Amino acid sequence: MSDHYHDPADIKRLKDMRALAPADYEAWVNFNRIIARPDGAIPRKYRELIAVGVAVAVQCPFCMEAHAKGAKAAGATREEIVEATFVASAIRAGAATTHGTMALKFFDQSPEPTAKA
Repeated sequence: MSDHYHDPADIKRLKDMRALAPADYEAWVNFNRIIARPDGAIPRKYRELIAVGVAVAVQCPFCMEAHAKGAKAAGATREEIVEATFVASAIRAGAATTHGTMALKFFDQSPEPTAKA
């Protein structure tokens, strides 16, 4: 038994997921293929760098590994991986900050607590 949440052996469960929901699984696989699509307006290297940034932002270790390797295979540099990471981090921080404004709004909209005797 693994002592952490992200066990590399978990990826083997995809076989079970494919058997349990084959149509959905195939749709997911086909959707995921857009990253490596050779004929898009965005070159593969940039698609992989975008995928790295998104993987970092959503914290998917399996995606981070796959797309960091894919980016390297497509010609990305270590510096580009780091920059993609910081771009994603900036967006994630911005999202957290703007969601903080929503938390403040909800706080301000809630009624004042009643005094207890």
